[in-house]
Amino acid sequence: MRILFAAIAMTMALLPSATGDALAGQARDWRTTVAPMPDGGYRIGDPAAPVRLVEYVSYTCPACGHFVRDSKAVLMDDMVRRGRVSVELRQTVRDGLDLTAAMLVRCAAPANLYPAHQAVFDAQSTILEKAASFKPAEGAAPQAQMAAVARHTGLTTLLQPRLARPVPACLSNAEDRDRLVAQTQAAFQKISGTPSFEINGKPATGHDWASLEPQLRAAGAN
Repeated sequence: MRILFAAIAMTMALLPSATGDALAGQARDWRTTVAPMPDGGYRIGDPAAPVRLVEYVSYTCPACGHFVRDSKAVLMDDMVRRGRVSVELRQTVRDGLDLTAAMLVRCAAPANLYPAHQAVFDAQSTILEKAASFKPAEGAAPQAQMAAVARHTGLTTLLQPRLARPVPACLSNAEDRDRLVAQTQAAFQKISGTPSFEINGKPATGHDWASLEPQLRAAGAN
């Protein structure tokens, strides 16, 4: 009987572990790794990625929308997912709607920051179209104006399910608002417009995905 159990144990030891093999075959999705950065931005991806991309983007900038949508399949769904590139988002606000969107997206951090960021750009044309008909209430406090424009443009409906707090609480975060303003002021000391990019600490040329992709690949994002 002892010999029989020993034989069974040896046989089991030689069998592949289904659980171990399954886990080994599941590559980590680095898009779900989000961390705040000292300068106020958020990094998405592997902190040890060989290529570090900084994106200066605005939610009311149509060219930024084109970049985010054009680049998603390769940049986010491949390069970042596999850990070849990390992306640091530095929201560079241009107006009240932009500030509202940025504060709400940041309120989704860390777990839902990237989905919220992508959702705003996916709906950008509709948001901007609705914003054109927004009439601010006279004498309303800035926070109330931001909440109103969020409702009018659909940002509230779009983002509330991804937020950890109610929209009014997100928009009342004075510390984060000041951080965004400071981040924007620092950005425009380095860039002339959005979108703009840095690769491994150096300015990239061009303002679209067609220009940026070959620069990322040359830096090692294969």
